[in-house]
Amino acid sequence: MEEQSEAMGSGINGRESRREEKPEQHAGVQVSEQVGNGEAHQYDVNKYERPSVTVDVLMMSLRQRDLQILLIKRRAWPYEGMWAIPGGFINMNESLESAAKRELQEETGVQDVYLEQLYTFGDPGRDPRTRVITVVYFALLDSERLQVRAASDAADVGWFSVYELPQLAFDHQEIVDYALNRLRNKLEYTTIAFNLLPEQFTLRELQRVYEIILHRRLDKRNFRKKILSTNILEDTGAKKMEGTHRPARLYRFNPAAEHKL
Repeated sequence: MEEQSEAMGSGINGRESRREEKPEQHAGVQVSEQVGNGEAHQYDVNKYERPSVTVDVLMMSLRQRDLQILLIKRRAWPYEGMWAIPGGFINMNESLESAAKRELQEETGVQDVYLEQLYTFGDPGRDPRTRVITVVYFALLDSERLQVRAASDAADVGWFSVYELPQLAFDHQEIVDYALNRLRNKLEYTTIAFNLLPEQFTLRELQRVYEIILHRRLDKRNFRKKILSTNILEDTGAKKMEGTHRPARLYRFNPAAEHKL
């Protein structure tokens, strides 16, 4: 809500002149001044019902050769004691992304991660407290770089396989399913899989990432042929031992060829 503040003074030929000031704030009514003709406009913020807005942050990582997500155990009603995606209500003076980063830090201790907006979920019955619309953010990263802990707003925090999840609060299972489908689709036209790999990796390690995300086996020969044909990889010249096999070539991501995927 905004306030209206108007300064009046004597102008040429005794006519009143106005200068633009910040609007005043009134309980339930927003009043703004149209500069130029002095006409004031009013807007009643109580005219329409106002749903609450939250942000949720879905973090995925490869752990123990499995695709896992970070969940928190809820400390309070509703769904007290159940596992959920980290998130919470936004403040009036912060952006959606700022709210997402704040909630992530408050509930898991995680900070300084790149977040991508995934989707907005707004089913009228998704939250028993009131009408709540949530904007979901998504991060795909190496969990070894994170120091995860249950912070002030959560009873516990932990990593869970997307394929063996506990019962989740709210509509968070639907959110996880949507994110997994989006991730699988993005494998076809983006380099998102490289976010889960070290700077240098073997073709076998890259194929394993694809197989874990897609949740199915891939033909080794066809996979390597397709990946190498895009020139998305650079041969580092180094090699790495993988079990009893002969040393495997180490590759790195070539950002200059990203458009070829």
